[in-house]
Order: sequence, then structure tokens, then C-alpha cells
Amino acid sequence: MADEEDETGFDEELDDGAGGVDVGHGKRKRLFSKELRCMMYGFGDDQNPYTESVDILEDLVIEFITEMTHKAMSIGRQGRVQVEDIVFLIRKDPRKFARVKDLLTMNEELKRARKAFDEANYGS
Repeated sequence: MADEEDETGFDEELDDGAGGVDVGHGKRKRLFSKELRCMMYGFGDDQNPYTESVDILEDLVIEFITEMTHKAMSIGRQGRVQVEDIVFLIRKDPRKFARVKDLLTMNEELKRARKAFDEANYGS
């Protein structure tokens, strides 16, 4: 009898479903489910992965983004997140650092290309 009471209490604790982030009274809105489904498929999962798998992965992604944002806000200029703060936080993870470096380089190249395109079209 005592075991039954413990099991029901345990289920109630796990039935959070929101990952600590609430929007209204129901489950929170899923922000990245479409992109995560495509990424999971690209990494070898089924074309239509289980919704529960996508939800768990999204919870992990949001938790990672939240933690990194809080850490970035605590270093550098208080209350502001800057690119340099994110680079500082991931500097010891070679894969993440290389990816961020590639994305920042590509962003600069795209800015230069847009500027050149606009100058060619509008003659600035």
C-alpha cells in the first residue's frame, strides 16, 4: 500500500511536460519542432520521428540556450549578450568553437556580398 502511494506521487512529479517553461496553463508552444524533425531525419532517424523524441530534444535545446544565455549575460557587459561572450563560453569545445567560427565567417561574407549587390543595383 505504501508502495502504491509512492508510485503515484512519482508520476505526478514527472508529469510536468513543460520542461520548466510555461506558456499559459497548458503545454508550452514548441518552437523548434519542425527544424528538429528535419535534423533528426538528416542524422538517420525516421522521416516522421516520435513526437515524444522531438519534445525531449527540444527541451534539451531550450535548456542549453537558456543556460548559455544566462552565462553570457553574467560575463562581459552585465545584462547583455554579445557574440564575444558566446565565443568565450565555448572556446574549450573544439567542435562548437569551429562551427561558431565558420558561421561568423559566413555571416561576414554574406554581409559583404549583400553590400556589393546593393551597390551594383542602386549605384551607391
